[in-house]
Amino acid sequence: MANDPNNYWEQLERLEKLIRTSELKTGAVFSFHSLVLGPFVNRSDYFQPIFQESAILVILGVLWILPVSISVYFCFMPRMELKYRKNVFFFKDAVRAFGNSDEYTQKLAEVCTNEEKLYTHLGHQIHIESKIIDKKFDSVKKSSTFFALSFTFTVLIVLVWLIKLGF
Repeated sequence: MANDPNNYWEQLERLEKLIRTSELKTGAVFSFHSLVLGPFVNRSDYFQPIFQESAILVILGVLWILPVSISVYFCFMPRMELKYRKNVFFFKDAVRAFGNSDEYTQKLAEVCTNEEKLYTHLGHQIHIESKIIDKKFDSVKKSSTFFALSFTFTVLIVLVWLIKLGF
């Protein structure tokens, strides 16, 4: 039974959807941080005296900002260093590794008309996208964990503040 390149393309399409999903989750976490940080920063003149009067709120504030910072860091995960041979399906290689557009088109046609080369290039593309997705989902999980921790501190800060107000 011969390989079917459609299987490779379908796998790449599925991987692209997973990448978009991880980016959507990262965007949601970052947006929630912005929703919490925005009012706090905009009203810092209001909150400053409240924090100056309470050592507990200062400690909780520091404990809150640490997981926020770590969570935001994981939203913008570190770069990955991956070493692969030149590949006609890698976007950076398509632009830089094969000369001008005519030379690239010629190389692409050469790869696509040779089954062994086609499957090798597609297999490398699937592998690299899988690595990227693995790293992205790991980062999303870490970011979400630290977001949950920061949310816990946000709730504690609000509770302590409400207690201080006499509610």
